[in-house]
Amino acid sequence: MTTATTERDGSRPNPPLLGALAYLVMNLPIGIASFTFVVTTMAVGVGTVVIWVGLAVLALAVLGMRGMAALERLRVHTMLGTYVASPYRPAGEKSRWLSRVKDPATWKDMVYLVLMLPLGIAEFTIMVVLWSVSLYLTFLPVYWTWMPDDWQIVLWNHNALVNIDSWLGTLPFAGLGVLLLALSIIVTKGLGTMHAVYARAMLGPSERHIAKLEGLSTAGAIDWSNEWPSNTMNYRPVTR
Repeated sequence: MTTATTERDGSRPNPPLLGALAYLVMNLPIGIASFTFVVTTMAVGVGTVVIWVGLAVLALAVLGMRGMAALERLRVHTMLGTYVASPYRPAGEKSRWLSRVKDPATWKDMVYLVLMLPLGIAEFTIMVVLWSVSLYLTFLPVYWTWMPDDWQIVLWNHNALVNIDSWLGTLPFAGLGVLLLALSIIVTKGLGTMHAVYARAMLGPSERHIAKLEGLSTAGAIDWSNEWPSNTMNYRPVTR
């Protein structure tokens, strides 16, 4: 059976390097925005629900969270190359808002958007530190000649740690930078893959929902071949 909208469609997260790097760096500002929106709207909505204004705010929160989750699924698909199916249950005509509130996917969206802040801080910090240090050291022989004389690598307390006084002295640091650059590539791909799997689990349909949908398939249950006449037609003369 082929279920192109689920994790069982045969695809596995394998994000491209640049896409994963851009995605992980963007997670900090997006995490700040999503965390602020969810916490603010939910707090205001719950706090003012006694005067009925809160119901409108909570409705706005639900629509906003679903919209932000949809954009996140699109971002994961575009930048991490991983499709995440929409997990929402069909809403009834008479109780559409109640269906949205009772849908577990709505609350999973909320948890995902709130956790984007700590995850975004961690992923942004790891990416910036690894890539800046590795590129800084890798290309040190290139720009060293434009550095001031007796350039030194120093600690934060301004005590000299290493004194580089020649171009040859930069080569060991360039070699270390290449190693760190390789590590940066591995970590970036790994974090991108882990976040893609995490996004599928939080923003996509659950395994129970997938199994239920697969159980509803009626492929092959009706054999239409017996309902139609065969290609060979037998005629007999009609006598009057």
